[in-house]
Amino acid sequence: MAATFPVPGPGVLPSQWLVRAVDEGLVRWDRAHVPEPAVQPASLDLHLGDVAYRLRCSFLPDTGHTVEERLEDFVMGEVDLRKGGVLERNRPYLIPLVEELDLPVDVRAKANPKSSTGRIDVFCRVLTDHSYRFDEVAAGYSGRLYLEVISSTFTIRVEPGLALNQLRLATGRSFVGDAELLTTHQKSGLLFQDGHPLADDALARADGLFLGLDLTGDEDGVVGYRAKRNSRLLDLSAIGGHDPDDYWEPVVRERGNQVVLEPEEFYLLLSAQAIRIPPEFAGEMVAFDPTSGELRTHYAGFFDPGFGYDESGMPGSRAALEVRAHDVPFMVQHGLRVCKIAYERLCEPAATLYGSAIGSNYQGQMSTLSKYFRKP
Repeated sequence: MAATFPVPGPGVLPSQWLVRAVDEGLVRWDRAHVPEPAVQPASLDLHLGDVAYRLRCSFLPDTGHTVEERLEDFVMGEVDLRKGGVLERNRPYLIPLVEELDLPVDVRAKANPKSSTGRIDVFCRVLTDHSYRFDEVAAGYSGRLYLEVISSTFTIRVEPGLALNQLRLATGRSFVGDAELLTTHQKSGLLFQDGHPLADDALARADGLFLGLDLTGDEDGVVGYRAKRNSRLLDLSAIGGHDPDDYWEPVVRERGNQVVLEPEEFYLLLSAQAIRIPPEFAGEMVAFDPTSGELRTHYAGFFDPGFGYDESGMPGSRAALEVRAHDVPFMVQHGLRVCKIAYERLCEPAATLYGSAIGSNYQGQMSTLSKYFRKP
């Protein structure tokens, strides 16, 4: 392990530096499982291994143990994924990932579900040895990665090599404060509505930029989708291979452009504002303030540089919002601010940007459904 990893400055590592990190062994794996790294503009895809351990409950190893040492207290069986393994609803599984890390003392990592994973209500988070936190990988960590997977709505089929989550590497301070966000928005635009940058006084900031819901809907009043329970098996190796009608029902707005969210039901809605992530930044949807209501508004959080951006002046791209109300029915209105996107600085502008050139699925999206379903 190198003592340090010299980068041009503090921040999240973009694609060109992720390639170098792989070449220098910060991320390693058995190439028989995954021949080449899946490098995104500011993250690396992580891939499932051969077995899923069925757990009686979720856990963290804490500082005194490895994940393997704690497993015997929780495992209730194994699922062989090599011919396709079925993961039942509302059951935690732990899957050793193909990738391992050997980080220098100045490089940390953070994991997050991929957007396609969050949109099917699959909750996943990374565990590391000797850790008391999910998804946060300490600087200097050397060891294996494990993925806890819980599918709350659909019974899913997975196989080795599938990527359900992704990893960012960073060094130094990467957070972008509100003053810099305002300056950047005034210069190049970060949030748009109806094709125009938001006015400065409409830009709600608090360690990030707040987004509201779009509940205007289409000509039929449809504003999004609600997941059906007890639907068919969802095969995550079959991209575009599922009929949306088997898994989703449309959500229609009420008078006044509002919707009542039923408790513990899973909804896919769109943001009213469109987001732009310039090449020198990355974004992350961050936890919703619980003082604003019993509502969770995202399950997958990374936005790559280039999302909602191109050199011709693309006015942002709207975000899909995974929404669940807890405990009581909850009324949401058009424009209600329900989530926040934080920006992080890259150590240098990304050489590869999100978009059609690299086969990105959600640039300019007008529907919230994931890549596993045929487009409406």
